[in-house]
Amino acid sequence: MNGMTETQSSESTLAPDFDVLVIGGGPAGATISTLLAKRGRRVVLIEKEQHPRFHVGESLLPMNMPLFEELGVADEVAGIGMRKDGIDFYANKEGKTKHTTIYFDEAMDNTYPHAYQVRRSEFDELLLSNAGRSGVEVRQQTRVTSMNRLEADGCQAALEDIEGRESTVSARFLIDASGRDAFLSRRLKLMRRNPDHNAAALFGHFRNVPRPEGRDEGNIGLHWFEHGWFWVIPLKDGVTSVGVVCWPEYLKTRGDMSLDDFLHQTIASSPTLSPIMESAEQMVEIQGTGNYSYWSDRLYGDGYLLAGDAFAFVDPVFSSGVFLAMKSAESGAKAVDAILNGAGDANALLALHERYLLRGIRTVTWFIYRFNSPTMRHLFMNPSDKFRIKAAVVSILAGDIYSHTPIGFPVFLFKLIYAFHNLTNWRTSLAFAFRRRRNNRMTDST
Repeated sequence: MNGMTETQSSESTLAPDFDVLVIGGGPAGATISTLLAKRGRRVVLIEKEQHPRFHVGESLLPMNMPLFEELGVADEVAGIGMRKDGIDFYANKEGKTKHTTIYFDEAMDNTYPHAYQVRRSEFDELLLSNAGRSGVEVRQQTRVTSMNRLEADGCQAALEDIEGRESTVSARFLIDASGRDAFLSRRLKLMRRNPDHNAAALFGHFRNVPRPEGRDEGNIGLHWFEHGWFWVIPLKDGVTSVGVVCWPEYLKTRGDMSLDDFLHQTIASSPTLSPIMESAEQMVEIQGTGNYSYWSDRLYGDGYLLAGDAFAFVDPVFSSGVFLAMKSAESGAKAVDAILNGAGDANALLALHERYLLRGIRTVTWFIYRFNSPTMRHLFMNPSDKFRIKAAVVSILAGDIYSHTPIGFPVFLFKLIYAFHNLTNWRTSLAFAFRRRRNNRMTDST
């Protein structure tokens, strides 16, 4: 295996145990395993933890819904989820609070007009259990410790379970869906810090956070502040996920302060969020992560494919992480199944999958990279649907980035308006550009 020190096993000449070996039981791994098993493939999934386990990223998108239908879990997700009809944006300028709401049924194609907020512990366990019901052999509390062999015609992995017992497993194809562990990307030295985006995040769960009434009860709230933005995600059991995404230079100012105290101090500095959190009761210790935006140099190679966060992660701002992970799994399953069927050149099939996946990622990242800019804040807080611009932007926020919905021209117009607004407010825009560049160069934000 290129870039690894492990030696090839003499067992590599034997028939493989499985068609596909999947590392990781999160949304990407569970989805691609299920879809391949439904196509008749023998799949083994190796998950290092025991589900359920805590995970952040509780907000889903409307375009997750057809994926749930394809997996056969739509009713189960509805059972654990808090209905999410839209997004509430909050900003404060010159001491005045402004609030605007966008609804997913305002999208160009509103076939799926809502999504759900979910506890990830429940959601991920649901998807993994569904994989097992679909015929996947799921091995939890088991780690892949090394790859003994990884070539175009198959792989062999060394495993260790929670009791310390060692074993091996072989397959015709390897899928790395190990999330931020990025098992293959790290070992093959493919992982790169994203030079275009850098941020830090703090997050936790709270009780007694008031919610809007009626239709807006399940909306995600996004609150801008001087150093970044907050998310407020209402969950079905009365718990609310609250987190902040901020510039690395701001997180550095915490010094010796605990993450708990620093998050509370940051919340108190927000004119829009602090009133909502006055009676909030913290339930868990605050967690944090810095320098979390990364890419891998390659999505695939001889005998393997990276899926979901094992390939890349950008930012949680538009709740696109789970959707992109599951979408990469859906498209990847089709490519891997075709490869196992011997249909055409493997690299050509995987290259087609890569172009498809990156097209959607690039659409979303253009907005993500600029979300903290004063211009983007102004445009989101003052939406206009002339030439269907608002409908196209809402479509992107809903995850409609892979279909044939005609968002291209309205999005192009939005980008022109963004550029014009930057020019007419060049001093503010230039200050933001310098700050963004300065933070993107920072290598330590913890």
